[in-house]
Amino acid sequence: MLFFRIVPQNNAGLVETLGKYSRRKEAGLHFYIPFFQTIRNVSLAMRPLRLPDYSVITADNADIKASVTLNYHVTDAMKYMYENTDSVESMAQLVRGHLRDIIGRMELNEALGSTTKINVQLADAIGDLTNTYGINVDRINIDELRPSTSIQEAMDKQLTADRERVATIAKAEGQARSIELTTKATNDALMATAKAEANATQTRADAERYRIDTVQAGLAGADDKYFQNQSINAFTTLSESSANLVVVDSKHIDQLGQLPIAGKLLEKGLK
Repeated sequence: MLFFRIVPQNNAGLVETLGKYSRRKEAGLHFYIPFFQTIRNVSLAMRPLRLPDYSVITADNADIKASVTLNYHVTDAMKYMYENTDSVESMAQLVRGHLRDIIGRMELNEALGSTTKINVQLADAIGDLTNTYGINVDRINIDELRPSTSIQEAMDKQLTADRERVATIAKAEGQARSIELTTKATNDALMATAKAEANATQTRADAERYRIDTVQAGLAGADDKYFQNQSINAFTTLSESSANLVVVDSKHIDQLGQLPIAGKLLEKGLK
């Protein structure tokens, strides 16, 4: 009597005779002798595997949690089933060991900022080592590197302190710039005012000089009639004022009566 078993696509059928591996069958329909033989199906398709968080110590003794995701597929069904008790766990331990070694040579800040670099180094380190387990790692990725709670709190405090320091420096620089601009504006205004006053003083001095030069030029060509006319104007001004005093040069006292204005002054004084 024969039994049959179907080996699905992308699977390998491992025939065991009396509990011992005898041969491999590919996908399709296969017959075997019951009780003496059995066929085990082993999937050759790619599978995802997420390794749970585990502790890794950095070069500066910081404890961080690593989370890794990888994809693998079975390359040798016989090794996968018979040469290892748990090929998947053996592969996971290999990945963890190399990851600890790589991160252990880095300091915390370097490790947190180098996940891509760690991915490349880890893939190179594993290489063909997983062939021993009949497995090939197709893709590996560091999902997260998370510092411990105490380290995260310390990093947050450091980050806050750095931000406050930068803000304080920026504020001080802004105040210094404001003072600089205010001082410059004040100095510019003072200089502009001083320059304007100097120009105004120069203009007034030039005007006064011109006036004096004009008067002196006029006096240089004046005759006695001009001065007599000035005297008449002066007497007229005095006559219109409340003063009764008239000042006359002693040289011309005897001519006082000849001045037309004198009569008017006397008439005003008799009233």
